[in-house]
Amino acid sequence: MTIPVKELKGITDEVVAKLKEQGITNSEQFLKAAATPKQRKELSVKLNTSTSFILELANRADLNRVTGIGRVFSDLLEVAGVDTVKEMSKRDPKNLHAKLTEVNAQQKLASRVPTPAQVEDWVKQAKALPVVLEY
Repeated sequence: MTIPVKELKGITDEVVAKLKEQGITNSEQFLKAAATPKQRKELSVKLNTSTSFILELANRADLNRVTGIGRVFSDLLEVAGVDTVKEMSKRDPKNLHAKLTEVNAQQKLASRVPTPAQVEDWVKQAKALPVVLEY
């Protein structure tokens, strides 16, 4: 699912404006522009920010490719240790659901926890998606 870059958690208005100058306005374009370490370094120079910040945003854009993960569930997944499609693809859906339930009970990040079927679908999607980010 493609979203405007301004909806990526943690992004600033200044970075959004600089990305727009580069012709990058959505998460898919951003992910393509930040796919490799070299590209992230070049982008960090153009945006006057750190490569680690670019990687954080790229990870969020990557996870956004899984249908059904909105901003709230993205935050929940991140706290549970899942911040990329690659990481999601390696998870056992039952264990991940249990972890999401535990994290949400502690931090109340979402009004509800995703269902076991949703988590199973996310993992299935993650396994089928092509790898975009290189580390």
